[in-house]
Amino acid sequence: MRVERWIKQFLPRGLYGRAALILIVPVVTIQLVVSSVFLQRHFEDVAEQLSRALSLDLNLILQTWDEQGAEAAAEMAEVLEIEIGQPRIEGGNQRFFYDISGITVIDVIDAAVPGLAGIDLRSNQSEVQIVVDRGQGAPVAFTTARRRASSPAPHQLLVIMVATGILMTLVAYLFLRNQLRPIRRLSGAAEAFGKGRSVDYHPSGATEVRSAGRAFLDMRARIEGHMEQRTLMLSGVSHDLRTPLTRMRLALGMMEDGPDRDDLARDVEEMEALLNTFLDFVRGEALDDPEPYDPVALATGVVENARRGGQSVDLTVPGDAQTVLMRPMAVQRALMNLVSNALRYGNRAKVSVTLIERALRFTVEDDGPGIPEDRRAEALRPFIRLDEARNQNMGSGVGLGLAIADDIARRHGGSLSLGQSMEMGGLRVELTLPR
Repeated sequence: MRVERWIKQFLPRGLYGRAALILIVPVVTIQLVVSSVFLQRHFEDVAEQLSRALSLDLNLILQTWDEQGAEAAAEMAEVLEIEIGQPRIEGGNQRFFYDISGITVIDVIDAAVPGLAGIDLRSNQSEVQIVVDRGQGAPVAFTTARRRASSPAPHQLLVIMVATGILMTLVAYLFLRNQLRPIRRLSGAAEAFGKGRSVDYHPSGATEVRSAGRAFLDMRARIEGHMEQRTLMLSGVSHDLRTPLTRMRLALGMMEDGPDRDDLARDVEEMEALLNTFLDFVRGEALDDPEPYDPVALATGVVENARRGGQSVDLTVPGDAQTVLMRPMAVQRALMNLVSNALRYGNRAKVSVTLIERALRFTVEDDGPGIPEDRRAEALRPFIRLDEARNQNMGSGVGLGLAIADDIARRHGGSLSLGQSMEMGGLRVELTLPR
């Protein structure tokens, strides 16, 4: 723990500095390692010089063999630390693919030694065997230590480069993951709040991420306070408005029957309807808390209630039942508004429930007149009546059915879309909620 605190003292606290550190350190390290490839030229030069020297020794042994005989050649080879024997290969050059300096060894000896039949750098990595065909019987193999032909372990530069690259990539990944974790937590908290859920979140990470986290918490607190204040304010408005409406109703009850009384009674009823629907619209957030709920059971209950009222409503649900995190009372209210809206302007309605990979979709269709495409966005606004598209004499709505459903969908992080029903010819409404 003390070592970790000591290391953190030298690390930048800002996101920019940390990101620069994460990017620069691996890049600079890899560049340094790659630049060391130039040292490979050193290995090639050393291998070339050693191979030329070995070629001169071999040529001297072969010349002695031709002039003085095999015994003199053997004595010369012993002095030069070269062993004469039987070849391990029949012919050709053999080396490992990673033996970079072996290429130089083969090229130099092949060009310098006459009658070369093959070079074996693979059978024994600590030795080099050079097979020469003297044209007088079987080929002769000259074996000596590999260090006589090239620098030992010439491929280790490549191994070090690869190993260092892997190590630095791993280090960069660990750094980057630690820096992204607070950002992902902030993103998850913001996404959950957009879906109507409040999760526990504490700012952490770099200075900029902590600042963004605190700003998010302040914003969330202000929004929640605003919604709570709105609910309390509207509750007070409801109480204050219902009191004079009650007095008006009492006054109407004491008035004599007549056209004036009937007109005033209708005005009072319309005011109460407007008040009730407006309160339903603004109090949707305070209905209930999110909980796992079966959408099939919810849709079935809404359809059965509509059927008990003598309405014609069809229901299509998936075969497997799954629970989805939602506000069941709010979603039920939205679905009831959509079904009621469909039956108000049509004779039949159809409700479908679809579960896709990351979303839940309720679809309500009717056989009514529908809504023109250029006015569908306007239809989602509160207190909007599309008289040209929807017959106002067919219901007593005040233009909040679709608006309430759209508000509930947005508070769940979902959406409400309007379209044309290909099956029934009327309006098609899709209420999509994230899972």
